[in-house]
Amino acid sequence: MAGNPAGSQRTTSEAAHEQVMNGVSDVLLNIEHALSRARKIRTEAAKHDEEINAKLALDEAITALDKTRKRLMQNAYYRQEALRLL
Repeated sequence: MAGNPAGSQRTTSEAAHEQVMNGVSDVLLNIEHALSRARKIRTEAAKHDEEINAKLALDEAITALDKTRKRLMQNAYYRQEALRLL
């Protein structure tokens, strides 16, 4: 039997969406890695009094990365039909 059954081929829009979601997944993975690394280094910095500036900077970075991760997940994976105003 030649050809594919009706409905089994992806549309251009579906292929584009899959490509974008793969990219979003890669970005989220990088953010997760950065968060993990920042938390680990922050714990190490907290053990040394002379590293207070690094600890404070890492606290801010962790907060910002976590907010970015959550927002990206919500906007990409739980998107709604209506355009969200940022």
